[in-house]
Amino acid sequence: MPDALPPPNPALGTDKMLSRKEGGVGWMIFNNPERHNAVSMEMWVAAERILADFAADPEVRVVVVTGAGGKAFVSGADISKFESERGSKEAVDAYQAQTAKVYEALSDFPKPTIAAIRGHCIGGGSALAVCCDLRICTEKSSFGIPAAKLGLGYPLPGIRRLVHLVGPSFAKELFFTAKRFSAEDARIMGLVNRVVADDALDATIEDYASTIAGNAPLTVGSVKAIVGEALKAQPDEELCNRLVLGCFASEDYIEGRRAFMEKRPPQFKGR
Repeated sequence: MPDALPPPNPALGTDKMLSRKEGGVGWMIFNNPERHNAVSMEMWVAAERILADFAADPEVRVVVVTGAGGKAFVSGADISKFESERGSKEAVDAYQAQTAKVYEALSDFPKPTIAAIRGHCIGGGSALAVCCDLRICTEKSSFGIPAAKLGLGYPLPGIRRLVHLVGPSFAKELFFTAKRFSAEDARIMGLVNRVVADDALDATIEDYASTIAGNAPLTVGSVKAIVGEALKAQPDEELCNRLVLGCFASEDYIEGRRAFMEKRPPQFKGR
């Protein structure tokens, strides 16, 4: 992970969301540690802007989403702002629309995404992590969706993403009980890919991110898209075929073969 937090970006309109680009990796950091990285409306708006910037930058090949402070990934919505941000039907609709934009942007992001989870990953934090391609957490991390303790409703897209990941039975257990689950519970459910020691998370994330960033972007991107199609009742086979053919017609395919024969690391350019 970054050795130090990047400075706030005035263009985002808040110092509670930070971003950094380094070595082909874009970092989106929820920076509200005094509230366990609980998310306000302004933070959701800033997250949308960060993701749009990463998506448009060809130098960014993989995105890591994480939380500052070491105690939480994201602990969900900032309940202290429920009255001001979600106190009326109109306010609830606006909040739901904004969170849906971020979840959709992250779920449909054209490049690989990794959730680096240390500490609490609760409510909206769990929903955010589920939107990522990979989730790696520490042994001390905890997970939960407390909607049933708050009287909240969850829309179809978020529940569908969770069901695709952990299956209907575990999805119901998470929602019905509203309990906190351990990192090992999350691993058994399939909610996370890897559980590592707390002091190993940074190195593990850096290894995964740098490895993915160094691989052929067209291949990685095509697999991400095709996996998404594979989950649909009627996948777009024409799209999948075009993506596969695009890999074989690319300069990177030539570079990959040459690098293999010359016993050197390939230098992929995404074209």
